[in-house]
Amino acid sequence: MKADRAQILSQAAKIRLAVFDVDGVMTNGQISYTSDGAETKSFHSHDGLGMKALRQHGIEVAVITARQSTIVERRMSELGIAYLLQGQKDKSRALDELLTELTLDETQTAYTGDDLVDWPAMGRCGLKCAPADAHHRILDRADYRCRRVGGAGAVREVCELILEGHGKLDDWLESFS
Repeated sequence: MKADRAQILSQAAKIRLAVFDVDGVMTNGQISYTSDGAETKSFHSHDGLGMKALRQHGIEVAVITARQSTIVERRMSELGIAYLLQGQKDKSRALDELLTELTLDETQTAYTGDDLVDWPAMGRCGLKCAPADAHHRILDRADYRCRRVGGAGAVREVCELILEGHGKLDDWLESFS
């Protein structure tokens, strides 16, 4: 049985680390190349603001991705994301390293993933989130299914959910009034 909104917010209130995949979560999952072989990706600005909001409210943000990309490195640097783990074929082991370094446990961690390679790490976390267009096996197991798809605000939706769980969303939104 899926958790109701109150249960999800209760889980979100415990989160101290939000982990995000890249392709299919922060991007639409498409990998494009220019004619000279350079990779291109598009990130949604709303997602970046959401990740900054988490950090401003004391919730650490990390990225675990199986691929290696200078574009991802640049974007995470622009956002001030210190925990970027690229080239991670074993995302569960990468999560272990993060949790050890940050002295956190799985129940304090949210993981947003979209595909089967995310599940070994995602399945261990206290809050499992998936973009609306995630693989059906991930959607079926997620605690929270985003209304938005990957690369189009799903990350922001998760960030706002976590802020709401911590009772910080309204204050953050009001700060822009």
